[in-house]
Amino acid sequence: MDCESKRRTHRTEEEKKNLTKRLNIIEGQVRGINQMIANDRYCDDILVQIAAVNKSLQTLGNSILENHIKTCVIHDIQMGNLDILDDVMKLIKKLQ
Repeated sequence: MDCESKRRTHRTEEEKKNLTKRLNIIEGQVRGINQMIANDRYCDDILVQIAAVNKSLQTLGNSILENHIKTCVIHDIQMGNLDILDDVMKLIKKLQ
């Protein structure tokens, strides 16, 4: 993964494929919740599915953050940009 100065990240086709696969699964989960609501499903069942979507999104976010730290952040630190650490801390707080 290459991190560019214009705040873009180049991902390999394999990385894009894996991220897209995860997002498609999450999208399916959300559509399922929508259908459950349309079908007047029991609140408990819907809430369990909402929790599953939240966990899936959290896992995806953590995966992207981990990759960001291992690539972009390390690159910035090596280039002398220690301000990147403040940015990472803000990202971590947003993911919580």
